Amino acid sequence: MDDTDRQLLALLRDNARMPATALAKALRVSRATVQNRIDKLEKEGLIVGYTVRLKPEAEAHRIRAWMTIAVEGNKARAVLQALRGEPNVQTMHTTNGRWDIIAELRADSLEAFDRTLDRIRLIDGIAATETSILLSSYKL
Repeated sequence: MDDTDRQLLALLRDNARMPATALAKALRVSRATVQNRIDKLEKEGLIVGYTVRLKPEAEAHRIRAWMTIAVEGNKARAVLQALRGEPNVQTMHTTNGRWDIIAELRADSLEAFDRTLDRIRLIDGIAATETSILLSSYKL
């Protein structure tokens, strides 16, 4: 991967629906070069998909939170596998320091959120959790 690929990926992260002609103009390369590079990055598995980002107002009734998780011993893989099966877990990140995993949670109501917390806290291998509800988002 070279600087042009990195710049292309940065543009796609900002707007994955940007037309190839606009990408080519921004990168000062041909449209065919942009398409060939995208195809190559997809084939190599560097680009694994495209997604939609919604404004927070679009999910006004949705509860979002960060949950930090401490794992007992060497049970991180088992905990991550169990969390993959939880429908209200949006993303997971392993970390260093006090917490082993950070998970983004989403639920449609406080009751559903509470049930999600209950299920997660029962997962074998979780030693402790701390959860913070997200109130506002400022950068998209």
